[in-house]
Amino acid sequence: MNHVDSTATLKPDASLDLRGTPCPINFVRTKLQLEKMPVGAVLEVWLDGGEPVEQVPDSLRMEGHVIESLRDCAGYFALQVRRAS
Repeated sequence: MNHVDSTATLKPDASLDLRGTPCPINFVRTKLQLEKMPVGAVLEVWLDGGEPVEQVPDSLRMEGHVIESLRDCAGYFALQVRRAS
């Protein structure tokens, strides 16, 4: 896993709680939310450990989005992603 481990977090423009949401639905919901946001906006997504936190960041990178941070919040992960063009 190539996680970005950063304690410096940005103030997100929007947030999405996807704890308990299975793959690939969590990626689809994240992608749909990003499409509603302006280019350069930051979305914070809360994800479960395991497959969600392993798959969603990589899938977003493949779509061209920038992973700003990924924090372990004891029980879930907070992913901050910046919308690409």
